[in-house]
Amino acid sequence: MTTRAGFVALIGEPNAGKSTLLNRMVGAKVSIVTHKVQTTRARIRGVAMEGDSQIVFVDTPGLFRPRRRLDRAMVAAAWGGAADADVVVLMVEAHRGITEGVERILEGLQDIGEGRRIALAINKIDRVQSEVLLGLTKDLNERYDFSETFMISAERGHGVDALRQWLAQELPEGPWLYPEDQIADLPMRMIAAEMTREKLTLRLHQELPYQLTVETEHWEERKDGSAKIDQVIYVMRDGHKGIVLGKRGETIKAVSQAARAELEEFLDRKVHLFLQVKVRPNWLEEAERYSEMGLDFKDGN
Repeated sequence: MTTRAGFVALIGEPNAGKSTLLNRMVGAKVSIVTHKVQTTRARIRGVAMEGDSQIVFVDTPGLFRPRRRLDRAMVAAAWGGAADADVVVLMVEAHRGITEGVERILEGLQDIGEGRRIALAINKIDRVQSEVLLGLTKDLNERYDFSETFMISAERGHGVDALRQWLAQELPEGPWLYPEDQIADLPMRMIAAEMTREKLTLRLHQELPYQLTVETEHWEERKDGSAKIDQVIYVMRDGHKGIVLGKRGETIKAVSQAARAELEEFLDRKVHLFLQVKVRPNWLEEAERYSEMGLDFKDGN
């Protein structure tokens, strides 16, 4: 048996569907998915098996124009993930076409593309007419010489199998990098924190888009097979703390219940989740917070 294994980087603008595609490929919820932009902060890896190939996905933060330290660190992580990968997949939303952001990514590909297989995946194909799709495919391939082009709907699963099969055959020959039953190399503590942060993002909408982060402080395995998880939600101002807690603690209670339910489903066992909210005015400037998110603090300079 000839085995193959390697890294595949998914790149694109925020909300292009990278997390949805990763979860579809891996078959489990590894990367958080929300309708808010910029929810993926760390380079989360999901592992998918396709025949004798092991595909390790690097789900990079969306590429956008950075304004603050956290933005710059996220963009550096995205390009770093692409430069380290064996194969790169650029995801473009069919209905948005070639935006200014896509133009910038196409320019960036010129720097990392040499000797590397780069595929184009046009996502959300169900939102446009076929002639629009064909025109977009032609335009993009004229701007960059992609190894292959795929028309997909990450949400519905259309075209995803063909993309996964192509990726599997493009990876270098070699032993598998992870045990077959391991779907993510991200520490469970971070996955748990991301799940809670997703619930907060969905619940609070635009009120606190960037000003909070979640960390798993303690994880205790109990004798009855359950897990006790203590998490801290860091916010930047006292006013933000009130928003997260909600009237009579209703918001934090709802977030805790939703996060616990998802964790129990993911871990397939009972979870005792305890959330605390702490004010930390400068958390965006603390190196420790960045390493918790899998980002390099220095990349934000």
